[in-house]
Formats: sequence, structure tokens, C-alpha cells
Amino acid sequence: MKIESLHDLFVDELKDLYNAETQLVTALPGMVKAASTPLLKQVLREHLEQTKGHVTRLESILASLKRSPQGKRCLGMEGLIKEAKQLIDGGLDRDVLDAGLIVAAQKVEHYEMAAYGSARAHAGTLGNKAAHRTLQETLNEEEDADRRLSKIAEDVVNLEAAEPDGDAEEAATPR
Repeated sequence: MKIESLHDLFVDELKDLYNAETQLVTALPGMVKAASTPLLKQVLREHLEQTKGHVTRLESILASLKRSPQGKRCLGMEGLIKEAKQLIDGGLDRDVLDAGLIVAAQKVEHYEMAAYGSARAHAGTLGNKAAHRTLQETLNEEEDADRRLSKIAEDVVNLEAAEPDGDAEEAATPR
């Protein structure tokens, strides 16, 4: 697709996001399986369900623009998913792997937040109020997922990973 206007760029961004989200729908089950912390597994599972909704929302926006969601490969997401797979296949201690999975998931969230924020801004500039609202809703969910991952990392996973024996309670207690 040749980009000659802000509208063309907006459509290209939506297609890129669509591909990113469909790649993530495929990758998240492996991250869930690799995680050992129950709360991390839960958050990743919940985000998988949200991500499926993000795909549907993008399909809807693109349909309203009379455009197919197909035709774009998101190389950024592809790279982030490869990094996560390398962690999973790296033979790490389970607590360290969980910390790494959070890092990988947060990299994805930040990538998505940047992309959704830009697409939302372009929708607003183009006067597409419906797309603007929908993209803001998705952006809010991505930001919430990022906050939840930070909380799990700070309150549980990083403490577990810091202790050779995995005793987070002991690590959290001042001496």
C-alpha cells in the first residue's frame, strides 16, 4: 500500500496493529504455559482474552473504512515475540523466567501503547470519533495490563527471582 496521506498512514497503522495483535494471540498461550507464578499466569490469560477483543475491534474499524485487515506484517511484534521465545527456551530458573516473561510482556505492552496512542491521535485528527473512542479503550486496557505486570513483578516475582532459594518472604523482610 502506497502511503500518500494521513488517512493512508492511519490505515497502515491499523493493519500493522492487527497483525501485531494476531501474532500475540498465537504467542501468549506459550507464555502462559511457561509462567509458573499463578497470578502471572492469570494476568497473561486475561490479556490473551483482551487481545482477541483487540483483534475484533481492529477488524471493525478497518471494515468501517472499507479496508481489509490483511496485508501487513508487524516486524516489531515479531521481534518482541522472538525475544520472549528465546527466554522460554533458555533453560532459566522458573522464578527468573517469570521475571523475564514480565519484561517481555511489558516490552509488548509499551510497543502497543505507542502504536495505539499514535493511531488514536490520527483518528482524532481525521475526525473519526468512533475509531478514536475504540482505540482509546484498547489503549486503556494495554496501560492497565502494563500496570498489573509491574505490580506482580514488584510485589512477588522479582523478589522470588532475587533469592537463590526462591523465598520472597525472607527477601521482603528487612534485616
